Amino acid sequence: MKSIETLTKSAIELLKDLIAIPSFSGEEDQTASRIGAWLSGHGIPFERKGNNIYAFNQHFEQGKPLLLMNSHHDTVKPNSAYTRDPFTPVVEDGKLYGLGSNDAGGPLVSLLAAFAYWYPRENLSHNIVMVASAEEENSGPNGLGSMLPVLPEINVAIVGEPTLLELAIAEKGLVIFDAEVHGTPSHAAHPNDNNALYNCIPVLEWFRNYRFEKVSEVLGEVKMTVTQINGGTQHNVVPAKVDLVVDVRVNDCYTNQEVATLLQEQAPCRMNPRSLRLNSSSIPADHPLVQAGVALGRGTYGSPTLSDQAVLSCHSLKLGPGDSRRSHSADEYIFVSEIEEGIALYIDMLNGFLK
Repeated sequence: MKSIETLTKSAIELLKDLIAIPSFSGEEDQTASRIGAWLSGHGIPFERKGNNIYAFNQHFEQGKPLLLMNSHHDTVKPNSAYTRDPFTPVVEDGKLYGLGSNDAGGPLVSLLAAFAYWYPRENLSHNIVMVASAEEENSGPNGLGSMLPVLPEINVAIVGEPTLLELAIAEKGLVIFDAEVHGTPSHAAHPNDNNALYNCIPVLEWFRNYRFEKVSEVLGEVKMTVTQINGGTQHNVVPAKVDLVVDVRVNDCYTNQEVATLLQEQAPCRMNPRSLRLNSSSIPADHPLVQAGVALGRGTYGSPTLSDQAVLSCHSLKLGPGDSRRSHSADEYIFVSEIEEGIALYIDMLNGFLK
């Protein structure tokens, strides 16, 4: 059995390698291969489905509940504000710079190290499956969701994302709506009391002022935001309709279907949801996995950002080294000390949960 120190050093080197390999969503072939090679190097057999790499603990026993350990190895594309090469891993002043270092390379390699630590242990309360998944950033069809039919039933999950090593016990879901505001098309030179653009004014006010009745103790209100508006093609033509895009972040008091039904019944315009599959997720504050973290001095909170938790139907906890505010930023970085602390926390938490 390898020491925590050895696994930590190996995980940091793996993260450097992953940073150096471009792995945009849907293009993670090489990082998947590198993760598989890392597992093999630690004597852990693995399987691959598309660009998803997964492995089970050595002493898997039928009938035991299953713990999923998951994080993703795809990244967004670097933005134009980068001053460093996003694919050159560099450590300066304790910070490891590089695209995907924080989101979610640090959490991923920390989970992999913790999994490698627990992999050979016997007489655990749960079986463990580690999934390094693809297509998280674009909520693609070939990511964690595609793994669920392949895996045994999952009872509880740790999803690795940057949370400053605090326990995100709930996460908002997401529904994007395409909305339409209609009017009468006409020549701009003629009177028109049914201008679709002017009709948007009370509609936008309605969205700005609308409040969902149920407020979550952990996640607060459902947040609804109009994020795009498009209408008209010529200066002298009043358009027949204006298209809006509405971003709705759903708390754990509603299902996405319930939110869609409410808005389709009450909104003063036509509302068409693009997808209802990215639901809110949560885990009870008194769940043994959460309590194992609380016992180590970690606080709990509700997260407004979306992760692969959205495709899981089991109780799930979001937890990892790094800071969500660094995600998708220029010159992304994670502190090496955060990875070291993250690995130790994952291992210690599971020591309180798996035994």
